Amino acid sequence: MSSHAPAVEGAQHTDPSTHNAGTTKLFLTVWVWLLILTGVEVFLAYLRLPPMIMLTILVGLSLIKSVLIVAYFMHLRFEKIGLFLTLIPATVFCICVMMIMFFPDSVRLMDMRPH
Repeated sequence: MSSHAPAVEGAQHTDPSTHNAGTTKLFLTVWVWLLILTGVEVFLAYLRLPPMIMLTILVGLSLIKSVLIVAYFMHLRFEKIGLFLTLIPATVFCICVMMIMFFPDSVRLMDMRPH
């Protein structure tokens, strides 16, 4: 008998280093939702919405998609809360730095756009 086998036959091994993993059905469901959200984003590109409304909707949909990707495909939904709380401030910092760097260009480009 191996030293790694459970002491009682049929008992489950509860190793703290293992983690929960999603099922194929779960990942397929998340993938379908990502596909639907991407389709909505493409559909919105063909509508003639005001730029502020369009950007607000697209950023919102992108945030939803990024949460789904991080939670399920990067398996943070199944990780310890400490790792999750480490990534949130880093993500917010990166987004804020990107906004500070690229927002002036977007304002300049809005003025160059024909009306």
